[in-house]
Amino acid sequence: MRAQAPDTLGSDPRPSSFPVANASLIGLTAPESRGGIPVRTWVRSLAGMQKEALVVNGATGLTWRLVSDEGPYLAGHDRAPCPLCHFITGMTASYLSQVKSLSQSRAVPLEDVRLILETWYTMEGSALQGTMTGGALDPRLAVELASAAADAEIQDLVGHAVVASPVHGLLTDPLDSLFTLHHNGEEVPVGRVQPLPAPPQPDPGDSFDHVEMAGALLGHELVSLLTPADSIQGRPGGAGSSLQETQSRTLHVRAEGVERPDGVTEIAEDLISPIGSRFGFLSDEAPGFGGAGRAPDAVTFLSAGIGFCFMTQFGRYASITRKRLDDYRIVQDTHFYPGENGAPGRMDPVETHVYLDTPESGEFARRTLDMGEQTCFLHATCRGRFGIGVDVSTRSQVTPREP
Repeated sequence: MRAQAPDTLGSDPRPSSFPVANASLIGLTAPESRGGIPVRTWVRSLAGMQKEALVVNGATGLTWRLVSDEGPYLAGHDRAPCPLCHFITGMTASYLSQVKSLSQSRAVPLEDVRLILETWYTMEGSALQGTMTGGALDPRLAVELASAAADAEIQDLVGHAVVASPVHGLLTDPLDSLFTLHHNGEEVPVGRVQPLPAPPQPDPGDSFDHVEMAGALLGHELVSLLTPADSIQGRPGGAGSSLQETQSRTLHVRAEGVERPDGVTEIAEDLISPIGSRFGFLSDEAPGFGGAGRAPDAVTFLSAGIGFCFMTQFGRYASITRKRLDDYRIVQDTHFYPGENGAPGRMDPVETHVYLDTPESGEFARRTLDMGEQTCFLHATCRGRFGIGVDVSTRSQVTPREP
């Protein structure tokens, strides 16, 4: 049985998530704008399955630090939400933001809006034989709200809001991600994945160690544990289940989002299968984008989720193959384009620079990148084409929430 890795996040006295004050001073700058929202994400491995991300939004100028861990299913310490939980939080926040924005522009009053989003992913095949492949299934969105407007008007508004989210382009436009690869500081050709025809971004190295927290938080954690995994029973996917060499399983993630009276979005997510903890997230769009910048925005969570998920596959592959992977980092660029004037939202292919430190060969580095992309649930989401089912329930009066 594998020994559990040290708990790096558990010994960190800082909040798990916070705004960053000195991004440019440590070399973290946004990619050049292409007319949308450019986002650059640095991610580094910590011990075991724990990871740290710094995410800068070029449109807003805000930078956030986020962390990720895994639960017992991947021999993690469960100190922070898993990658898929960050991603579904970004999806939920984006849809809710678009519903709010469109209701204001159309002057259609909505109250007590609640979004319930469910996503599913698959993992099939053998890691040692190179056949293990991550996949995704169509998500499902339920929207509950109160409004005096006609049902047809509400249905039309929600439908257009969902399409206007840049998540729409991520789901419906097949996007082949692009990569560069560095092995022990030297750039090497990629293998099966698509090469990125651009100069590599500088390796972030130890720049994470010089991060400074900016401003005051909202009085409590931006990301918090609500229900620990060890208290959840009756679900598939127990300890170590996601580290099996051969797998055939479906993952299920659920999120529920509401807007608080102060305008901050509050999202609770559940990793239903495998068995994971329930975490709470706060999200807020930046000034000029419908919010006040008091918490990470939707594209920050989306970008962090993709980066975290990709990095998890490196650690999983090295663990299954029992190879040394001492340290690994990525610089990931994502470009989002929210829809305007009825146009659908879209997204460019993800561009990722990979840095692997390992005494293993350059061929192992290429296989690790290949298997990382092949088994990453969110890169599978990017390269696929999916529909989203949307159910809308409307009440004529607001139902008071339970205290």
